[in-house]
Amino acid sequence: MPVRIRLQRHGKKGKPFYWIVAADVRAKRDGRFLEKLGIYNPNTNPATIEIDMDQSVQWLNNGAQPSETARRILSYKGVLMKHHLMGGVRKGALSEEEAEKKFQAWLDEKAQKVTQKTEGLEKAREEARAKALEAEREANEKRKAAAVEEEAPEAAEAEATAETPETPEAVSAEAEVEAVEEAPEPKAEVAEAEAPAAEEAKEEKKEAAAEEAKEEKPAAAAEEADKKPAADSEEK
Repeated sequence: MPVRIRLQRHGKKGKPFYWIVAADVRAKRDGRFLEKLGIYNPNTNPATIEIDMDQSVQWLNNGAQPSETARRILSYKGVLMKHHLMGGVRKGALSEEEAEKKFQAWLDEKAQKVTQKTEGLEKAREEARAKALEAEREANEKRKAAAVEEEAPEAAEAEATAETPETPEAVSAEAEVEAVEEAPEPKAEVAEAEAPAAEEAKEEKKEAAAEEAKEEKPAAAAEEADKKPAADSEEK
C-alpha cells in the first residue's frame, strides 16, 4: 500500500492549521489517515511546527513519500537530515555516534538561526511600536500647539482688560454719561407742560374779567337810574 506524508486541514475559515499525517494515497485529503505525525500552525510568526522525529523517519524508511509542503516542513525540522544520516549508517559510511554528532551540530545551528530570526522579529516589532508612539506624541504636540494658538488672542484680551481696570471716577463718569444720554430732557418737558397751563390761566383771567365787567354794567346802570329821579326831584 503506497503511503504519503501530507497535511490535513483543520481550523476555521481564514485561520487554518494542519496536521501532518501519514495516509493512504487513495484516501481523501481530510479523510482517514494511518498515523498523526505532528502539527503545523502558520498563523504564528514564526510558524509553529511540532513533529515526531522518530516516527517520521520510520515512515520514510518504509518508503512513504512526502508532499511538497510536507517535504519542506520535514527538511526544516531535520527529519530528512536524520533520514539521510541513518541511510549512511545502514550503508556503513559512518557510525551511529558520528551520525548523532552531525545531527546534533545541525540542530544547534538551526536553533541559532531560529533564535536570530525571532530576535530580529521582536526588534522589528519594538521599532514599529516606538515609531507609532513617536508619531502619536508628535500629533498630540501639534494639537496642543494649535489649541494654544487659538487661545492666545483671548488670553491677550483678558490680560489687557485686567491690566487697565476701570477707576471709580471713570465708572461714575461713564454712568453719568449713560444716565444723561438715556434720561429725557426735563426742562423741555416742564416747558411743554407749563405752556398749556399758562394759556389756561390767561383764558380763566379773561373770562373772570369779562364776568366782572358784565356784573358791573347793571350796577352802574342802576346807580344812574337812582341818580336820575333824585336830580329830577331837586329840579322841581
